[in-house]
Amino acid sequence: MATAFAEIAFTPSVKAAQTLYGSREKNTRFELDEDARNQLTEHEIEFIAERDSFYQATVSESGWPYVQHRGGPRGFIKVLDKRTIGFADFRGNVQYLSVGNLNADNRISLILMDYANRRRLKLWGRANIVHESDHPELVAQLEVPTYRARVERGIVIRIEALDWNCPQHITPRYSKDEVDSLVAPLLEEIQQLKAQLENQIPIG
Repeated sequence: MATAFAEIAFTPSVKAAQTLYGSREKNTRFELDEDARNQLTEHEIEFIAERDSFYQATVSESGWPYVQHRGGPRGFIKVLDKRTIGFADFRGNVQYLSVGNLNADNRISLILMDYANRRRLKLWGRANIVHESDHPELVAQLEVPTYRARVERGIVIRIEALDWNCPQHITPRYSKDEVDSLVAPLLEEIQQLKAQLENQIPIG
């Protein structure tokens, strides 16, 4: 059994490139793996719940790929079940390139990044655009009540394959919350040292 990732991604031209550059044998392990890797485990679910952004790729009717960054509060990507995720599509620059592409071809690919820990998760799936007028309960499930942004629609993705990338070449970067968490113990120690100095009795 091949992984779903290999079935989708290892086209004849990809296999030819692997052969040309000497990695064909190494990559055959994806085609012999007994795990299809098309369902989320607790590991992926926990990872997704911590993300506040991702990159998504769609393809236009003219064959051009389009990559877009999507962001929101941490946890705005909702896991609906082991094969389905969704998110509220917040109003942006109103060009609707991704939405238009998905209306013609519902295939989508996502990369979710954890820069601080140098991890990334790749997802392939098929997207369904849902509107509040047709699916009010589902869109409500995808909304983030504490986030002040206009929700125009929901995007629900049926996962076809997933794969974890190696950490090579990921430069660590940190969000403000992550920096605050790292600095907090140092600030506390500084305050304690200041208090100790202030409480010292002057000599002479």
